[in-house]
Amino acid sequence: MLDARLVTKSHPDHRTVIQLSEQVAIGGSNVIIIGGPCTVESAEQMEQVASQLSVAPIHALRGGVYKPRTSPYSFQGMGVDGLRILAEARSRYGMPVVTEVMSIAQIAPVVAYADMLQIGSRNMQNFELLKALGQAGKPILLKRGLSATIEEFVMAAEYIMAHGNPNVVLCERGIRSFDTYTRNVLDLGAVVALRQLTHLPVIVDPSHATGKRELIADLARAAVACGADGLIIECHPEPDQSVSDARQALSLEAMVSLVQSLEPIARAIGRTLSKDSVADSKQLVMA
Repeated sequence: MLDARLVTKSHPDHRTVIQLSEQVAIGGSNVIIIGGPCTVESAEQMEQVASQLSVAPIHALRGGVYKPRTSPYSFQGMGVDGLRILAEARSRYGMPVVTEVMSIAQIAPVVAYADMLQIGSRNMQNFELLKALGQAGKPILLKRGLSATIEEFVMAAEYIMAHGNPNVVLCERGIRSFDTYTRNVLDLGAVVALRQLTHLPVIVDPSHATGKRELIADLARAAVACGADGLIIECHPEPDQSVSDARQALSLEAMVSLVQSLEPIARAIGRTLSKDSVADSKQLVMA
């Protein structure tokens, strides 16, 4: 039996709703969409992204400023300058921002500028980092490790919560397998299992799961249908020109079209994507 005292449900209806801003909460009746480029490249890029996404039912912006790259010679991100660009986009368009931290030293600057701190799959079991995030004071988006079991994933969340931070969102982003056709294998069964096992919100990243933009829309719709509380999807003004993960980036137009196609699916399972309907606006704390 899992020794996940804080993450597991205390009763079948135990659900937690986590606030990103006054208008945006993950885990309630709204399916939350987070969109943006893999990497913040310039102020002009993020202005274009935010201006187009803000008029669609897209609730939050993503953009990497500290990038974990396989090659040390690849672009590593803009750092604090990128954080300032994200903060400016949030100020102009009212969209909370999500960005990744890779080390304890990066926590303080990211907390100063961002609304949610993302822990990438490579750091899911970086236990000292997880402990430090327990004191971060901001919501955490925890991505499943490349080959992590559900138990290992849940216990990583337990580390953050056991050190003082109850605001954790789980993200299924695909796991490695023998098949090389897709970048990873999206485990929607894990989404259902995590929602049964834990009270935490669960979102899905179909971009990293597939690595191919033409597969993203159908898997995004399947994720909403199986109960995911949200999606995080990469998009770019000029996808093929993205400095990282170009193959999996949607155009901004394709991103807006995809999100519009999700509304009927959300309604069919009793949820919504509307920005005007932010139910359960306060975090639920249930015994």
